[in-house]
Amino acid sequence: MGKAEGYHHGNLRRAVLDAALSAIEESGPSGWSLRELARRAGVSHAAPAHHFGDKTGVLTAVAAEGFELFADCLERSAGDPYGSGVAYVRFAVDHRPYFEVMFRPELYRADDPEMAAARERAGAVLATSARKLSPGEGSDRATTLAAWSLAHGFASLWLNGALPESREGGDVEELAREVLRLVFARPDQPSE
Repeated sequence: MGKAEGYHHGNLRRAVLDAALSAIEESGPSGWSLRELARRAGVSHAAPAHHFGDKTGVLTAVAAEGFELFADCLERSAGDPYGSGVAYVRFAVDHRPYFEVMFRPELYRADDPEMAAARERAGAVLATSARKLSPGEGSDRATTLAAWSLAHGFASLWLNGALPESREGGDVEELAREVLRLVFARPDQPSE
């Protein structure tokens, strides 16, 4: 097998993951095959299976990489709980193929050590940020779930074009911050 344009310097893993991300963006997390990824990556039809095992293995690698990138994004705004919510939405908009896989554990091996560690890292950042919104002791878990649900739901509505602003070129960050403040603002918190 000769090297194709999509496969350079032996980085099969990256070539296949990039092909998977492109396929997910075009047809969702289940609308492609390993053979199609091989074609997109310019590698032999057996190469993705040899490296990842099966489609679930590819999606596990996508989820792990996505959670690592996600945690990086969240950590940059960890001091600001509203900023973390906006970062969540921004990640979903900017990295949709990852987002479409990461929160669907039926698609990948959730017990994969690399994937689980990346997911736990992102979850810890979210929980730390959400605690700053918590109205008091004992409600941290509920606050975290509420903040997560709000950010995830808002991101999904935006990505699916359900919000008029998403179809009309609105500012996703501005609107997300406004919604988060509306729901989580407390009288004892100064407004920015």
